[in-house]
Amino acid sequence: MNCIIVDDETAARTIVSHLCSQVDELNVIDEFPNAMQAIKFLNKNEIDLIFLDIHMPDFTGFDFIDSLKNPPKIVLTTSDRDFAIEAFEYDCIVDYLVKPITLPRFLKAMQKVENFKSPVTQKAALPQEAKQEEASEKEMYVNIDRRLIKIEFDKIFLVEAKGDYVLIKTEGKNYTVHSTLKKIEEKLPDSLFLKIHRSYIINIKKIVDIEDNSVLIARDVIPISRSNRPELMKRLNLL
Repeated sequence: MNCIIVDDETAARTIVSHLCSQVDELNVIDEFPNAMQAIKFLNKNEIDLIFLDIHMPDFTGFDFIDSLKNPPKIVLTTSDRDFAIEAFEYDCIVDYLVKPITLPRFLKAMQKVENFKSPVTQKAALPQEAKQEEASEKEMYVNIDRRLIKIEFDKIFLVEAKGDYVLIKTEGKNYTVHSTLKKIEEKLPDSLFLKIHRSYIINIKKIVDIEDNSVLIARDVIPISRSNRPELMKRLNLL
């Protein structure tokens, strides 16, 4: 398994490299002191695993992950325990190692890496089954003030993008989540939800009325973009 190490501290890279040498399956291809150098490398090379520090100058570990179109498996290596819940938001993150990293804990993380299958791989291999499994899920978890809050899909009316946050409106209450519309969309089953505007995802089962270029969801009038209207009509069997 080819891997790289991204950490601004030389000593930290040396320690992780030494730990990697204790695992026969791991092959450290290169090490980088910052995210920008790692990005340049990944633009020309494919690897299986990244050991990634969170706190780096100019470009954090999370910024780095957000910049990757198809991130490989990632194990975070950090001295900060406070970002474990935020890490939970990323499907590519396999484990969260807090420095100083011991060999037993490192080996446990490698077992998780070995057993980990990314959602992208699963969908590519069995697209129909993956969609069915996705549709069978009944809820998702979101990170709000360092707490994981469960939200049931069938209770959601709509999701609205608001800058660096999204507003999730449900039957019971509204939730403001520090996330992107894209990340929330990836968690929602296609059987219930559709993005009808660059700023809105709606639960198609909650549509009260459709008029011209808007839909009524509860008391909210939501615009339908011209490009998304045909898909909405198709989903509602109105074509």
